Amino acid sequence: MEQVILVNEKDEQIGLMEKLEAHEKGVLHRAFSIFIFNQKNQLLLQRRALEKYHSGGLWTNTCCSHPRNNESNLDAAIRRLDEEMGFTTPLEDCFSFIYKSDFENGLIEHELDHVFVGYYDKEPDINLEEVCEWKWLEPEKILEEIRENPEQFTTWFRICFEDVIHHLQNKIS
Repeated sequence: MEQVILVNEKDEQIGLMEKLEAHEKGVLHRAFSIFIFNQKNQLLLQRRALEKYHSGGLWTNTCCSHPRNNESNLDAAIRRLDEEMGFTTPLEDCFSFIYKSDFENGLIEHELDHVFVGYYDKEPDINLEEVCEWKWLEPEKILEEIRENPEQFTTWFRICFEDVIHHLQNKIS
């Protein structure tokens, strides 16, 4: 049984709960989202497998998940990137944010999401149980697609993508 780490708004652990129960009750829990760019400054997007328990078939950032109890956010991100996308690369912990979103199937995503950025230039070796499609795309084109077709993207991705871009721009300047 997969559990998530329940946290308060300061990201202090306050308990554990089975993942599906946490999403049924909308309890705040720790998560992470990974954004992998290549040398052309394109983002590696994944389209979530259709069978996922929520947001199946939607486009999103390279990888996202939840750390396990007693696992650091960075270790969890490295583990999950390899499990979903079939590669590892150094990751930088950039920022975090809290969001809450209700889904059509009655589940509620309420997460304190840690955002990681990394760089990689090869093709992923995707896990078809998690990912049904992938592509590299320029940030400007992603923003345009989000504006034109927001329903094709996950909630958390739409919420934080511009902040990722701003973070990277501030890092360069």
